[in-house]
Amino acid sequence: MFRLSTKESGMDSSGLLTVDQIAEYLNIKASTLYSKLSEIPHFKIGRLIRFRREDINSWLEGNKVAPVAPERAAKRILRRTPTSRNEDIKRIIRKTIDQAKGGKYNSDNGKPDQVRGLGKEVKDGTL
Repeated sequence: MFRLSTKESGMDSSGLLTVDQIAEYLNIKASTLYSKLSEIPHFKIGRLIRFRREDINSWLEGNKVAPVAPERAAKRILRRTPTSRNEDIKRIIRKTIDQAKGGKYNSDNGKPDQVRGLGKEVKDGTL
């Protein structure tokens, strides 16, 4: 059977993997891996950071997330959405519709021929 040497397989003699190797294994950027180091089991040898594949696999299994039904997820999101945000959205929509109508009649502004003012007529019939 053909086996790679430790140098060819990317492992050192102790079976430890580098940041770049684990980043490739997890299919993430090395910078992302560095930012998650507080969560991921690793060894620090001086300034070098090394990982064991078995530790990474068990860490992955411990972080597995069960799928959630889309309906449950949507209900949870809607429950967390503040009503003030919904009011903001309604106000934006109303403003956009008013702009599209060009200030024409809508029930909020009253009838288009309605004159606003004192509401009193002068004796000669003028306003």
